[in-house]
Amino acid sequence: MITIDGSFGEGGGQILRTSLALSLVTGQPFRIENIRSGRKKPGLMRQHLTAANAAAEIGNADISGASIGSGALTFSPKSVRPGSHRFSVGTAGSCTLVLQTVLPALLTADGDSCLTLEGGTHNPFAPPFDFLERAFLPLLDRMGAHVAAKLARPGFYPAGGGRVEIAIVPAGQLDPIELLERGGLRRCSARAIVSGLPEKIAERELSVVQKRLSLPGDCTEIQSVRSNGPGNVVVVEIEHDHVTEVFTSFGQKGVSAEAVGREVASEAGCYLEARAPVGEHLADQLLIPMALAGGGAFRTCQPTGHTRTNVEIIKRFVDVRIEIEKVSASICEVTVGK
Repeated sequence: MITIDGSFGEGGGQILRTSLALSLVTGQPFRIENIRSGRKKPGLMRQHLTAANAAAEIGNADISGASIGSGALTFSPKSVRPGSHRFSVGTAGSCTLVLQTVLPALLTADGDSCLTLEGGTHNPFAPPFDFLERAFLPLLDRMGAHVAAKLARPGFYPAGGGRVEIAIVPAGQLDPIELLERGGLRRCSARAIVSGLPEKIAERELSVVQKRLSLPGDCTEIQSVRSNGPGNVVVVEIEHDHVTEVFTSFGQKGVSAEAVGREVASEAGCYLEARAPVGEHLADQLLIPMALAGGGAFRTCQPTGHTRTNVEIIKRFVDVRIEIEKVSASICEVTVGK
């Protein structure tokens, strides 16, 4: 049995999710201790518990320590069960982080799957639905697995109540992919989403983004949606020939609309200036599929502690080489291979 120290590296929930995901794929049992010890509230929170229980259902696994606040968990999978599954976080906890846990196993399963995930769809500190749909899933398609995502109902923090529907046609074996160049810029656009809030907020946010990124007027959009509670997010989508990146910032009490606009415009602007095809969040998402494919490479900016921690956990489950090499002052190349 593999033993994982949850305090390793950045010490967050990603260590647990990566361990669960790769345990399902490889069939290797593991025990993790010191879960999320690097966080203000250590142990399993609701969304981590949902992810663990979802993995147990998908993998017909034996699991112990699966309770709120638990600092240790043991997980022993049997066989992956594709098909129809429904998982509810029960709070505004992220749907996409639950998906991140079970998706790798279903990408290479022996049958199609349909998932219904309920909870938060647009949360700070988690991949929002727009990133999943526009940046990450198209790359999985290029690796041979076809994943369609539908936002049935948005869910913002703290009310939650969102619903995402996922249809998965597995690949059997994922194909390696290389993302070393962006290619030409096709389009840069910005969208401000509001639920239960005045559209004037969205107008102010987009005004800042438009000026800072020099966007034409027809490249901005205000979208009003219905959800269980008020919410606001600004989404900047940058499409190049070979990769699409998505950046977001969230409205919150006490933070001006202009500050929200500046935050996302700054992040998008840094990406454009750096000229690396893969941003730091997409880099995290690509590591597991590339490890399962047994090869691939991408260029990104200096990898975060989050990325480096993920690399080390992946190596505990998969016999794969992952190297990070600096190719310029601002760009690193991540290579995956046997």
